[in-house]
Amino acid sequence: MKNFIQPGDTVTVPAPADVVSGAGVLVGKLFGVANFDAKSGDPVEISRSGVYELAKTSGQAWTVGALIYFDGSKATTADNSGANPKIGYALAAAANPSATGIVVLSA
Repeated sequence: MKNFIQPGDTVTVPAPADVVSGAGVLVGKLFGVANFDAKSGDPVEISRSGVYELAKTSGQAWTVGALIYFDGSKATTADNSGANPKIGYALAAAANPSATGIVVLSA
């Protein structure tokens, strides 16, 4: 196919802020998990598929299969009327309180 560019599981974007490896990265509505540390504006590879342990809103309890959104700094089950993009689903229950949750990304 002449128009194929790449699979898209991992893409390179400009870091919207300083990011650390394993952190969620949101560029517009495009979400992925940083593959390495990067300074704001530098290219960073983000993974758009897979299962990750991500920082979450501590005061929320997650159930398996719950829709997960990203608020710009952490994963959350609160979608804020569409302001936060959906990033995937909870793959494991997470207690209230807890700092992290397991998310399967859905592009």
